[in-house]
Amino acid sequence: MSQEPFPVIYSTLAPQAIVEQILPLYKIDQVTSCQLWHRGLSDVYLVQTVTSEYILRISHHHWRSKSDIDFELELLDFLRQDQLPVAYPLWTKEGQLSVEINAPEGKRYSALFIKAKGEVALGDLNFEQSQKLGKTLAKLHQATANFHCSHQRLTLNLQYLLDNSMAEIAPFLYHRSQDYDYLQQTCCQIKQKLQNLPTEPPFWVICWGDPHSGNAHFTEDNQVTLFDFDQCGYGWRAFDLAKFLHVSLSSGVSKNIREALLESYQSVQKLTEFELSCLQQLTQTAHIWSWAISINSAQIHDYSRLDRSFFTRRLEQLKRLRSRDWQLF
Repeated sequence: MSQEPFPVIYSTLAPQAIVEQILPLYKIDQVTSCQLWHRGLSDVYLVQTVTSEYILRISHHHWRSKSDIDFELELLDFLRQDQLPVAYPLWTKEGQLSVEINAPEGKRYSALFIKAKGEVALGDLNFEQSQKLGKTLAKLHQATANFHCSHQRLTLNLQYLLDNSMAEIAPFLYHRSQDYDYLQQTCCQIKQKLQNLPTEPPFWVICWGDPHSGNAHFTEDNQVTLFDFDQCGYGWRAFDLAKFLHVSLSSGVSKNIREALLESYQSVQKLTEFELSCLQQLTQTAHIWSWAISINSAQIHDYSRLDRSFFTRRLEQLKRLRSRDWQLF
């Protein structure tokens, strides 16, 4: 057998090597602990120093480009300067927001963030927290109108959200022709409804991409800090609201809590009646996009998840989102 290194598609970076090679690039106090905290679309490490805690995020090679990452990090730095409550990245001593890592599978990029104060809302959002999150999201959308960046960023348009997602899902449904046809028909109906949704400000903004209660920390006095922007991109402001609805409906958040966020968002900037009428189709779009992201991740990390029940469950969820009473679930 060849003595060349065996090809890999994913590696787990050693915490001690991170302490020795990456963390010294930052102006932080002595590191006392570094642990792999969570594996999601990126690897997240909890870093503790003698005085503070930080979050080190290391991208997956297959998930995002350097341009995507640089766009997000510069956006967060801009929002910090604009006094928006986000978990922002720190600059290295050499003035960089990301650090390139030569991982076995290829280039990966790390970024060190402040750790958001507070905790994820216990038992999901209460009424006041939902209002706070809605107003903060609206202010974030307004602020992004002044953000300018030379890095290219994904556009959350229908080609990306639906066509590309359909290309990920379709191979798993070819043998289930009725289900495949249903998904195709749903995508066509979504496109027909959304084709007249404007793609200029204030309708078209930089979206957070993944707004929900799990990506916000609240302090005891309900001060909020937003984090996890690695799905951000240019898109419809109403899509961010639909993404919140999608996650909230999936996790059983009550209707009055969901409505509190929508109403508080509109207390800062009002949505048009047409935007409101598009929320159902945008929520279906969020579901299909999330479905495709899950497939892409599972093919690398946990292929066993992609059994018949995985697709049946998501098809049933999509059917509920298409029903007349979709907001009652």
